[in-house]
Amino acid sequence: MDILRFATAGSVDDGKSTLIGRLLFDSKSIFEDQLESVERTSADRGEEYTNLALLTDGLRAEREQGITIDVAYRYFATPRRKFIIADTPGHIQYTRNMVTGASTADLAIILVDARKGILEQSRRHAFLTTLLKVPHLVVAVNKMDLVDYDQATFERIVDEFTAFAAKLEVADLTFIPISALHGDNVVDRSVNMPWYQGTSLLHHLEHLHIASDRNLIDVRFPVQYVIRPHKSTDPDLHDYRGYAGQVAGGVLKPGDEVVHLPSGLTTTITHIDGPNGPVQEAYQPMSVTLRLADDIDISRGDMIARPNNRPEVAQDLDAMVCWTTPDRQLTPRMKLYIKHTTRTARAMVKDLNYRLDVNTLHRDDSATALGLNEIGRISLRVTQPLFVDDYGRNRLTGGFVLIDEATNNTVGAGMIIGAR
Repeated sequence: MDILRFATAGSVDDGKSTLIGRLLFDSKSIFEDQLESVERTSADRGEEYTNLALLTDGLRAEREQGITIDVAYRYFATPRRKFIIADTPGHIQYTRNMVTGASTADLAIILVDARKGILEQSRRHAFLTTLLKVPHLVVAVNKMDLVDYDQATFERIVDEFTAFAAKLEVADLTFIPISALHGDNVVDRSVNMPWYQGTSLLHHLEHLHIASDRNLIDVRFPVQYVIRPHKSTDPDLHDYRGYAGQVAGGVLKPGDEVVHLPSGLTTTITHIDGPNGPVQEAYQPMSVTLRLADDIDISRGDMIARPNNRPEVAQDLDAMVCWTTPDRQLTPRMKLYIKHTTRTARAMVKDLNYRLDVNTLHRDDSATALGLNEIGRISLRVTQPLFVDDYGRNRLTGGFVLIDEATNNTVGAGMIIGAR
């Protein structure tokens, strides 16, 4: 079975955690002791119903305030597919947490309160998901039970969001009216909304086609580790030399001609070893070990690609960056570490081109710094060549993180939009 990663987003109190709790509960993906704990906590708090949001809101501060602060990951499976859920916070001060949760997602669920309609935070999160190139977007109009399951209310929100989405790069957009509290259209179709002709949310998640979202054209294999077993009792391993890593793009097969970067030397793949033995092809996101026909000096941080389809080799990058630390601001001439795929190098911020207002989508060209949760376009100079693609073409070879030299803390997440 394949895995679908999805993130929930939206404004505060739109019901993100409750929706995930309902998905887990109705798909029978929680243990009895977990349910008993949630029921007991709900009763202790004087709530008249079992608060399913408590399944994901595990921090004490989250339960006290009834909000999500950190990204909570949950896992469940149906007979058709496995799922990894990232429950992201809605508050503006936790934008960095939302970026973290959505950065690896195949799909984002934007929740909208049917009573309040589309709010500023709904627009912000919709923009961020498109900035992060999340390929599929579902707008779940929640709390339909509080507007008497009114079709006109749902259609008004659909029209408003569709007009806003026209300004963004949204490849796939779906609208579903739901009630997370009562389970309408979450796992099963709702009898309260006969006017809605679409599928339930879980049915949509189960049947969404995501294989074509992966880049199967550009072969990219960042080398993570060189394997030399040297087991004296096994003569077959005396000369074993394998290059381990996770496929970041394309399809690799034994017999394929490949090129090593940065040397530019070409060779041929002889074997591909997976966790359970040899495999005949490897593709994203498989983790495998490649064995090559020739002995080439290859180490961590190098890249294996096709001779006629190579990534950009660049030291000057243009990128969009989300700044994630309150301890200091991003300013021109700042020096940092950059971690891109498996390569780490030193970098300097050459210029801050503009700061982006994620609410209005306006650019502030006069900005001199980026603070916590702010997003802007910067130019970077890197001490070592990096093997990059535009983020829109490959999210793995187009993304990077920035690290503070003094503390080793991650201080920014970036998306490459140009290389020189």
